[in-house]
Amino acid sequence: MNLSLLIILPFITAIIILFVKGLKQVRSVALTGSLLQLVLVFDLLFQYLKERTHDSSQMLFQYNYNWYDSLHINYHVGVDGISVAMILLTSFVVVAGVLVSWTQETLNKEFFFLLIFLSMGAYGFFISLDLFTMFFFLEVAVIPKFLLIGIWGSGKKEYSAMKLALMLMGGSALIFVGLSGLYYFGVNGNNSFDLLTISQANVPMLVQKIFFPFLFIGFGVFTALFPFHTWVPDGHSSAPTAASMFLAGISMKLGGYGCLRVATYLMPDAAHEYQWIIILLATIAIIYGAFATMMQKDLKYINAYSSISHCGFVLLGIGMLTRTSINGAVMQMVSHGLMTALFFAAIGMIYSRAHTRMVDQLGGLLKVIPFISTVFVISGLCSLGLPGFSGFVAEMTVFMGSWQNTDGWYRLATILSCASIVVTAVYILRATGKAIMGPITDSHFNHLTDAAWNEKFAAGLLIIAIVVIGMAPFLLTDLIGSGTDAIMNKILVIVK
Repeated sequence: MNLSLLIILPFITAIIILFVKGLKQVRSVALTGSLLQLVLVFDLLFQYLKERTHDSSQMLFQYNYNWYDSLHINYHVGVDGISVAMILLTSFVVVAGVLVSWTQETLNKEFFFLLIFLSMGAYGFFISLDLFTMFFFLEVAVIPKFLLIGIWGSGKKEYSAMKLALMLMGGSALIFVGLSGLYYFGVNGNNSFDLLTISQANVPMLVQKIFFPFLFIGFGVFTALFPFHTWVPDGHSSAPTAASMFLAGISMKLGGYGCLRVATYLMPDAAHEYQWIIILLATIAIIYGAFATMMQKDLKYINAYSSISHCGFVLLGIGMLTRTSINGAVMQMVSHGLMTALFFAAIGMIYSRAHTRMVDQLGGLLKVIPFISTVFVISGLCSLGLPGFSGFVAEMTVFMGSWQNTDGWYRLATILSCASIVVTAVYILRATGKAIMGPITDSHFNHLTDAAWNEKFAAGLLIIAIVVIGMAPFLLTDLIGSGTDAIMNKILVIVK
């Protein structure tokens, strides 16, 4: 399997978009390209599962090309089960995002170009085994976010776009310092950006203690690590629907993946050293995000603040450093990416028809737009962890893995995190009851039209993935198992 196709295909699609004319041709190219991505990713999945049966290598389908010999910078790519899971998530959200934006008319060519370009950055990030190359694709995935919000956003879009860009640039600066530390001091005088090379070396403890915070906090900014989460509500609330889906569904997962794959895996000693801080900040994010969500009246702010809480579960699972909790963290990344993309899609559908996102101004939507209302309810039930959906199995796996730590303070953090589910149920059911159920609050709602074919396709794709993971979680756990084992082998050596 040539992993470079995951970068080449979106790039070619984006270039073709620039040369076609008319909304119909632009969106046809974007949809065709995104569907081809989905087909390619499923081909990768099947080939990976087949290859894994007789190849026990940590990373499969590796390709290594020397980019800049004097600095030891290589185009080194490869995947394990965790990478494949993140790539699958990306492909689902890309197709759904294109379909939800089907009627986009303002600068449609530039809009779809940026959406596809963003997916290229995400694919490149997840397949990179060279830390400099990974950082490059991380930045490629940042630039379109600023433009999508600043040009096509609503409300305080310039402020939100600038805030997002500055905070993510700050996170990137911290990441670059951390990567530079690993490059110069990680492999006993042999400068290297290669992830596998560094993982096989014994990075000195002093180096780990100095540079781990830079990497974990830097990537943590991308995944709403408290207190560096403040870009999330503003960014999501001002972004167009597809951009919100990408931000929450894909971009925030770049941070979680980096915290796990780079910071924790390459510096396990420091991960143990700073474990209590990670767990403390994750627990605060979970509780704070849940209670802050209860205060929101705007549907987009509700989903944005709830994302802070849900991403806290990812960091909690990573911080607990048990096999089960790390499995749960990866499952939560996939689940939250699908769930929050679906939620933002439903909110965007409602807003495009009712012209308001305020809960108090909505009501009785189930009577007039039953399909969209059902999508909203399903995404809400997944968010609160209803059994049968991906949110339940992901969060329960994190809790079970967290409870395996016998330390009293860690178990207290687990109990407090579990309690946040009650708060989540309160704000989800309240928003659903007011906006979806009850009598129609505005007479013009009687004339609303339900979902079009493209919106049904987008929602159906995400719902299928959520239900499949919820009903058969072993499909995901079996996929990511080898990647989790490799990470745990490093961590368990330190424990011993």
